[in-house]
Amino acid sequence: MIHNNVEFDFYFIRHGESESNVTPGIAAGANFDAPMTERGHKQAEAAGRRLASEGVKFDRIYSSSLVRAVQTTEGVLRGMGIESAEFQRVDQIIEKQTPAWRGKLSKDVMTTDVRIAMAEKGKFFKAADGETMRWVERRASNWLEDEIIYNEEWCEKPGTNTIAIISHGDTMRAIFHYITGMDNRLLMRTDIFNCSISRFRFGQFGWHVGSINDSSHTLALGDVVRDDKIVQGELKA
Repeated sequence: MIHNNVEFDFYFIRHGESESNVTPGIAAGANFDAPMTERGHKQAEAAGRRLASEGVKFDRIYSSSLVRAVQTTEGVLRGMGIESAEFQRVDQIIEKQTPAWRGKLSKDVMTTDVRIAMAEKGKFFKAADGETMRWVERRASNWLEDEIIYNEEWCEKPGTNTIAIISHGDTMRAIFHYITGMDNRLLMRTDIFNCSISRFRFGQFGWHVGSINDSSHTLALGDVVRDDKIVQGELKA
């Protein structure tokens, strides 16, 4: 088997608090590429300090190409004391997109019929001109397999390769569904806090879960808030 002598230790990190996260009642952020807030920058550096204190050293770092993820990556690296480290920006792991809902109130677009359709279709629900969760899972997991898991370059590096992936709430939920097969309804009710860390390992015997949504490093900031995002769209994502 190609993974007899190699394994991957993945750290999935959600971006820090963004300007869209602190705008109440919207179905999708008016600015889909919203930057982080001051608190978001503090969260990112706190995550980095925690990783440094645990002796974590990344072999490769990937960030969503959206600005809030890039800023988070930069903040994590500052917190780790390696701010000059290189990382790759990846379009395939950006947040789930629903352009027609941007800047609109949830109460106006998420009618009773829409909510019923969401419940019935689950990951196959498509809002307006947006993506389904299945589409997000497909683009993100295809990238994950092609770039890392079944990439011959990586598979020829024996030992444990430690990878950071900085992304978004719904995108991470989609990846976690791909990894675990967890019921989609449960995943959509699973909080993914800003700058939380979720760890998974892939090796000879496939995937193993380490932790999901660990945000203990932000407790000292007094800012751990429930991920009250609407289950579809881009609100707080």
